[in-house]
Amino acid sequence: MVSSAQRPVLAVASGGGHWVQLLRVRPALAGQRVVFVTVDPAYEADLDGEEFHVVPDATRWDKLKMIWLIVRLTALLVRLRPRVILTTGAAPGYLALAIGRRLGARTVWLDSIANVDELSLSGRKAGRVADLWLTQWPELARPEGPHYRGAVL
Repeated sequence: MVSSAQRPVLAVASGGGHWVQLLRVRPALAGQRVVFVTVDPAYEADLDGEEFHVVPDATRWDKLKMIWLIVRLTALLVRLRPRVILTTGAAPGYLALAIGRRLGARTVWLDSIANVDELSLSGRKAGRVADLWLTQWPELARPEGPHYRGAVL
């Protein structure tokens, strides 16, 4: 059994802007054991030796990849038992929150700043599985969530 002090913060993002935004949150995680999870092995070069894992990229249109993503995330979450999962989206992040919450992790969704007019599909669903549900646009905030606490870009 992993002790509470050893349980990491799991930082999850798909590629592109989701990954860039997750990296912008890194200073807030200073002093924590952070394990990064994303879909592109090349992103490991953005880190300074932090623990790093790659999972398959999947969308709702590719059911087989989605199943494989769920299997891989579940195995990783069971092994790591993160105390907190933070994500900037999309599918890998949402699924990590949904699975991780069932395993007792605290969950944080930070919707992409690219979603100016409305939350992403994953962002809308995240409200059901995130302990803290955030948007980066004050116009999208609602009393029941998502909440606005600022933007990372």
